[in-house]
Amino acid sequence: MIDHAHDLDALREATDRLLSATEKIEGSELARPSRLPGWSRGHVVAHLSRNADALVNVLQGRPMYADSETRDRDIERDAPRPQAEQVADLAASAARFVAAAAAPADWSRTVALRNGVTDSASRIPFRRRVEVELHHVDLDVGYELEDLPDEFTAREIDFLAERFGRHPDVVSTGVADDQGRFWTTGGGREGGPVAVRGTAPELLGWLSGRRDGSALTVEGGLPLPALPPL
Repeated sequence: MIDHAHDLDALREATDRLLSATEKIEGSELARPSRLPGWSRGHVVAHLSRNADALVNVLQGRPMYADSETRDRDIERDAPRPQAEQVADLAASAARFVAAAAAPADWSRTVALRNGVTDSASRIPFRRRVEVELHHVDLDVGYELEDLPDEFTAREIDFLAERFGRHPDVVSTGVADDQGRFWTTGGGREGGPVAVRGTAPELLGWLSGRRDGSALTVEGGLPLPALPPL
């Protein structure tokens, strides 16, 4: 069951960790490459700021972004800003999102995101937490998938397994971690079933496209299923 108030509290903690890490990045270090192809650390921070404002739009019934070109242009515009300006914007935009998400509302309502995607309003704080936690890892400042809270990792695996469920490019796949948790995904493509095992951080890394899956075990002599980009 989704508890949006719990997710909002967890988001505040994740945001505090992110802000603390970003404040320690020297100004010139923001221009260094992040772990996301083609993006500097400055791009990642700028994206996080603009994503917070975009999700405020979602909660308040406006389009998430005017269009994809505007989204990309805003990130490119903001990426090279000085470190102090980046941090201030990140903190202010995060506060705007928390204020919007803490306001009394019908959390069972359906809201519109990008590209025709809809979701329950109650899931938006967790969606924002996903952005904060995973992009914190993408900054490449010493925060790794293994540092993520375990309950977050398990929930994000739930989400990604559901997202790839019945995907036409993914064979039927069972995913198990070393704590005995099990997920199923894929099934829209002929082949399988495939059994994939590993630690929860490694599974999350593979499902989210942040690791190549080489640390995972695939049973039955079959190859690790190829996953489409998110």
